[in-house]
Amino acid sequence: MQENIDYYINKDGNLVFTEAYHLRRGYCCENKCLHCPWGYGKTGQDEKSEKK
Repeated sequence: MQENIDYYINKDGNLVFTEAYHLRRGYCCENKCLHCPWGYGKTGQDEKSEKK
């Protein structure tokens, strides 16, 4: 895994996986990940507000 490609550390010190990492892994873990490319646990409104 490579920092800033597969993951980054957020301001709270948590490791956050990127969309690229999730796509390479190839499946959804159903944990409502912040960068889930399958949109698990997100509503249409959530997706619109994140892209602004």
